[in-house]
Amino acid sequence: MFLIKKLSNFAIVIFGVLLLTFLLIHLVPGDPVEVMLGESASTADRTQLRADLGLDQPLIQQFGTYLAKLSQGDLGKSIHTKTPIVEIVKTRYPATVKLALLSLFIGIALGVPMGIYAALKANHWQDIVVTLVSVRLSAMPAFWLGPMLMLIFAVWLGWLPVSGMDSGASIILPALTLGFGLSAILTRMTRTSLLEVLNDDYIRTARAKGLTEQAVILRHALRAALLPIITIVGLQMGSLLAGTVITETIFSWDGIGRLLVESIEKRDYPVTQACVLIVALSYVLVNLITDTLYRFADPRVRVSA
Repeated sequence: MFLIKKLSNFAIVIFGVLLLTFLLIHLVPGDPVEVMLGESASTADRTQLRADLGLDQPLIQQFGTYLAKLSQGDLGKSIHTKTPIVEIVKTRYPATVKLALLSLFIGIALGVPMGIYAALKANHWQDIVVTLVSVRLSAMPAFWLGPMLMLIFAVWLGWLPVSGMDSGASIILPALTLGFGLSAILTRMTRTSLLEVLNDDYIRTARAKGLTEQAVILRHALRAALLPIITIVGLQMGSLLAGTVITETIFSWDGIGRLLVESIEKRDYPVTQACVLIVALSYVLVNLITDTLYRFADPRVRVSA
């Protein structure tokens, strides 16, 4: 019942996203025919190309045709390259997934321990230092932090590639750019969640039973504080899988985010719609996983459901 309810809600969300995306990209100024043929093309050529692309049909008919093809697993072809969009996605989306997973690992590896440490040292100078660092990191936008990391580690020190995907080390700088921002959010959320439970009765009972401080924190307090942390991780993972447009553009990382920007610039409607669909599906899938993890992390969620 839980799964059926979630899937039905997600289906409505996906349809709404598809409809809004279709309408918006047709309302945006610009014409793919003009982009492809240029201003010097004749009226006959423009009319013929518009008919070939199906752009001469009413919007509702175009949308119906798109949904019919989509129901068969056909995302269409790129207007410009005539390449099946499925093939384009196969080459771009794995790069985004790889970058997202590494960024998430960096964010969790830095943020959760720092948050635990800050909570245990609450109101001491260590807590103040960790809080200041996390606030500073969260205040640094990717379009500033990325070039700064690029300048330091690629230009000045020469340790890492500036951009591109030519070597395995190329992923480090974009992953650090995203991971630092995520770690700042997780640090503050972990600290706040732990402080809410550290003075509860069951924590005092666990300590009174003679459990080590490590066992009390990791097995009892941290588990009780997991729900807000899972929420943040789920939301951030959805954003990462959706393609971090700015970071991928700065570092010339050929992921789904950069593909979305390129398709919008070229007025490649089918590619844009496919990218937005993948973004929406990424969020839906991550939200479903997050809701499932809730039920495992807190028995009260299972009971209420």
